[in-house]
Amino acid sequence: MPHETLWEIAKAEVEKRGINGSEGDGAEIGEKSVFFIGSKNGVIDEPPKPTLALEYTYGRRAKGHNTPKDIAHFWELGGGTSLLDLISVPITSDTLRTFSLVLVLDLSKPNDLWPTMENLLQATKSHVDKVIMKLGKTNPKAVSEMRQKIWNNMQKDHPDRELIDPFPVPLVIIGSKYDIFQDFESEKRKVICKTLRFVAHYYGASLMFTSKSEALLLKIRGVINQLAFGIDKSKSICVDQNKPLFITAGLDSFSQIGSPPVPENDIGKLHAHSPMELWKKVYEKLFPPKSINTLKNIKDPARDPQYAESEVDEMRIQKDQELEQYKRSSSKSWKQIELDS
Repeated sequence: MPHETLWEIAKAEVEKRGINGSEGDGAEIGEKSVFFIGSKNGVIDEPPKPTLALEYTYGRRAKGHNTPKDIAHFWELGGGTSLLDLISVPITSDTLRTFSLVLVLDLSKPNDLWPTMENLLQATKSHVDKVIMKLGKTNPKAVSEMRQKIWNNMQKDHPDRELIDPFPVPLVIIGSKYDIFQDFESEKRKVICKTLRFVAHYYGASLMFTSKSEALLLKIRGVINQLAFGIDKSKSICVDQNKPLFITAGLDSFSQIGSPPVPENDIGKLHAHSPMELWKKVYEKLFPPKSINTLKNIKDPARDPQYAESEVDEMRIQKDQELEQYKRSSSKSWKQIELDS
């Protein structure tokens, strides 16, 4: 019987290696942290098991007899978007350089998908940015190496290098309950797949769908091992919306994803400041958020005059220019987009 949650898969990998809390020869070296966040009860099987507010376990992987060991710290945030304040616990200056984020989204609840994703990623990025700023004051070299490592996922000659905005730490987006999702209408699956592909590619993230299928769970185990112990990444890719998506960071492209799935006569009516905002509007037109009132609001200081700064304003201008470049590189439909002033 497959393990019921991605968290249990991670713990099972620790137990299978027989290294959780084990004793042995060799100094411990090389620590990594993997943080699971996502949809409330976004498990693979039913019924869901209760999750603590913030759950933790760890594992040690021996490379060989009397050789240094790697340590992996696993964290899981419970409560979906209701416990955002706890994000700061596992993300610190000490853990940031070897930190990875796994965002789990419940594909069976498409109306909750975007607000869940947006709130969790915004809250996490906000805290990570603060930690990076703090770390940069004492160890600017470490911050520089972190950023370079993130960009290494994208080939130097990739046509989208100037159009993406990589998440500050390695990010994996996992769509759970594919077994339910696969029975959705074709058009709904198309919109969800294309939207998640855009978001993942824009953030330089990996994207994969999973369910109770042992074959899919095997792939997830491989991804978790890669994040936790640095095992080689899978080079396989599947972008077919009729199959479980599996796209390693840097292997997708905006040209393959295409423009947002909306009729050309409708896209001109959507006012957006950025490609991300445009995709959000298109997605929520088909899947309007149902539980938006239960989500915590993340204030956007960019809209608050009291936080006006010349550097921020210059960055905003740069992002507007990137949007124009994105529009030119995508479908002709982009020509109908009008930016809000």
